[in-house]
Amino acid sequence: MKEMRVRITLLEELLGTASNNKDIHSEFIASKAPDAKSREEEIEAIGVDAEVEKSMTVFPKDENGHVFYWDYQIKGFMKDSCGMLRKVTGTKSSGMKSYKKSIDGLIFINERRIPINFDGEIGNCQRPLRAQTAQGERISLANSETIPAGATMEFTVQCLVDADMNAVREWLDYGKLRGLGQWRNSGKGRFSWEEIG
Repeated sequence: MKEMRVRITLLEELLGTASNNKDIHSEFIASKAPDAKSREEEIEAIGVDAEVEKSMTVFPKDENGHVFYWDYQIKGFMKDSCGMLRKVTGTKSSGMKSYKKSIDGLIFINERRIPINFDGEIGNCQRPLRAQTAQGERISLANSETIPAGATMEFTVQCLVDADMNAVREWLDYGKLRGLGQWRNSGKGRFSWEEIG
């Protein structure tokens, strides 16, 4: 088993992904939590502010109001990266079979909550969402909290299969091109990384 301590530094702002409406979060997002205890923990971390629109996506916050990222969001990034890099001949990802199952069962992030360290204030990003429907094009407005470029996160990656650590490094390198969180296709959430400790 291999272990690596990682620090990522945001190159572009990161958008919040959690619904600010506790009812919506409980029903649709936290229902994916593996057990009742983690579901309650996720719902409490949202901290709904009555002045913010229900449709806004936010960052979870701990009991002291500090924002953090969940471990499964990093694993989600890994799955997304592997899925894309599988299409690139010669990459470590191109040879991975059943990659989602492998990431779920063989690669772990040790910390459940990953603090996001930054200076300044949480920002706001509003953008139009366009969709082609049978009735024609539909446009709505999306609104998200943002963490500024320069913010850092530190976490530990554990690979039960030693060779998978090379793929993890490849996915982290891909973070410069396609980042974490929402609106990745616009460059939001892009990051650099380094191995520490």
